[in-house]
Amino acid sequence: MSIPTAGRKTLLVDFDPQANASSALGGKPLETTYSIYHGILGLASTELIRKSPVENFHFIPSAPHLAGALVELVSLPNREYFLRQFLNQLRHFYDYILIDLPPSLNLLTVNGLMAADEVLIPVQAEYYSLEGLGQLLESINLIQNNLNHRLKITGAFLTMYDRRERLNRDVAKNLRRYSPFMVLETEIPRNVSLAEAPSFSKPVILYDPESSGARAYEKLAREIINQEKNEKPTALNYGFGNFNI
Repeated sequence: MSIPTAGRKTLLVDFDPQANASSALGGKPLETTYSIYHGILGLASTELIRKSPVENFHFIPSAPHLAGALVELVSLPNREYFLRQFLNQLRHFYDYILIDLPPSLNLLTVNGLMAADEVLIPVQAEYYSLEGLGQLLESINLIQNNLNHRLKITGAFLTMYDRRERLNRDVAKNLRRYSPFMVLETEIPRNVSLAEAPSFSKPVILYDPESSGARAYEKLAREIINQEKNEKPTALNYGFGNFNI
């Protein structure tokens, strides 16, 4: 049985060898024979697409063998464009294609950024997340300058946020004060259902749709959809200034 959504047809591409997004949708990465790895190497195509229990929401799974692409692609010409070339054949079938990227900055990340038109950045409400954000923005600058690919930053949003914690409040305040791009209003709270849902291989909207975590992600989705009606220019300077936390 499918859960109705906002009506946007969406494809999630799991491009992280850890394959957490695939597991959350009921996939079994250790048993996955064909994954996005085979797609980018031209060994499989649309047959990789799987339906999820959520209406209008499909996904392409990942698996640990995707890590091998880091070695296999490095000596190939145009190695930064393999994911983009694969997704070009799917773009017109979906309203949104979401690419889940690994946290490390490597050739897989570059492929994901080159395949994307926009970047949405989750930021955990801790100081080290701000440092990681700075490294990501440096990578985006390199891609823009060296590969001539303009990426729009849709915005950032806070995750694992607890307004009772002073550090969380300070991170949120400084992120909104110094960020050169939009920080979305929706804040994803610390929530036990968000922590438990992956262990049941379910998205939180199925595991506990009435939880604060599920409601927050629903609100975030609607905020992003509404943002399309009021496009704001992307800042050209991604420097942060000083964070005082």
